[in-house]
Amino acid sequence: MAEHYPRWQKATIQQLMLERRVLLLSGPRQSGKTTLARELESDRTEYRTLDDGTLREAAENDPQGFIKRGTDTLIIDEVQRIPSLLSAIKKAVDEDTRPGQYLLTGSANIQSLPTVRESLAGRIAKIRLRPLAHGEIKRIGPRFIDSAFNQTFSRSHIHYDRDALLEMAFKGGFPEPITLKGRGRKRWHIDYINAIMERDLKEIAKIYRKNAIRELVNILAAWSGRFMDISAIGSGLSIQRPTIESYINALETLYLVERVYPWTKTDYARVGKQSKLFMVDSGLMTSLLNWKMDQVRLDSDRSGKLMETFAFNEIMAQVDAGDGRYELFHYRDREKREIDFLIEREDDALLAIEIKAGSAIDKHDFNHMTWFQNNLAKGQTFVGIILYAGEIPASFGNNLWAVPFGLLWS
Repeated sequence: MAEHYPRWQKATIQQLMLERRVLLLSGPRQSGKTTLARELESDRTEYRTLDDGTLREAAENDPQGFIKRGTDTLIIDEVQRIPSLLSAIKKAVDEDTRPGQYLLTGSANIQSLPTVRESLAGRIAKIRLRPLAHGEIKRIGPRFIDSAFNQTFSRSHIHYDRDALLEMAFKGGFPEPITLKGRGRKRWHIDYINAIMERDLKEIAKIYRKNAIRELVNILAAWSGRFMDISAIGSGLSIQRPTIESYINALETLYLVERVYPWTKTDYARVGKQSKLFMVDSGLMTSLLNWKMDQVRLDSDRSGKLMETFAFNEIMAQVDAGDGRYELFHYRDREKREIDFLIEREDDALLAIEIKAGSAIDKHDFNHMTWFQNNLAKGQTFVGIILYAGEIPASFGNNLWAVPFGLLWS
């Protein structure tokens, strides 16, 4: 049985339930949404799940009757299964504008579903729940981004060498498989993907070539951390580009893959416009690719790709926990200057993050950040860090730092 972990988003949910009529908690299946929603149960709430066949039939046949509340708050789990409930909820909360009436959970991005006609704009707040961040596993708050902007890096932290970090990345963050060993964990991940392919996918999209989309999932796992190139991604699938794009959109809707958009807030004419693609869980990625620890340890390309995906999963969880204060981008221009991640704070301050799987950093590793700082971040607060497998945070001057990976959750 999976251990219970406190989630960073719980306090945000509790606050928003005091402010908004409807709250939507969304994220991939098995990421802990139901567990978190049920933590909020009390004698003032009622819980109903649309994974229950009888309740699903009732909701489909009488949406207005299904959403009637006998308590202050009605929790509806897996609401994407009956999209017509959203129109019924809109009518109810327009007649009664009190906050905290409905807490919905969904394993698909409801606004992306073709069957959804109601956005609940102005009535709904959305919260994203991801697989566990390592800070949640360690029961430590999401303090890293604030510390990085303030350049206050603790020297009293546990050191994680490269092998320890790779082991964490292999486990990923889904609550159940992190307790399993190698083969059992891989079996869980493969069963997870197969279940989504067989059930959830057909509920949100018309998939005519199931084998092709299953192969596409593997291709996207191998593509994690790279720039989107639809032609190259689909080169071995023998399906047309619009179909590939619709399949990728479906996988995004189910929170299996995610795009990081380019930072383009500049008049610099040579900034790239391609998004980067990431798997939403590094452990799922390694299982889909059938990677072995011994192979990845000796392969700098694989280890670099894995560590960047792992870092993305960790950083995005902290961005989400920032309650709208941060946005995540990447940077690349036509001269091939790249920054893996660029976090923009609500006051336009910028935090640049590069990922290195090794334990040695020199000044040349900061060349792209230094160019960006001198040419594009003039007049803005700019901090640049390289996350690495070393032991201590080290200043390289001009707000540039080498920072141990372990400080992400220390």
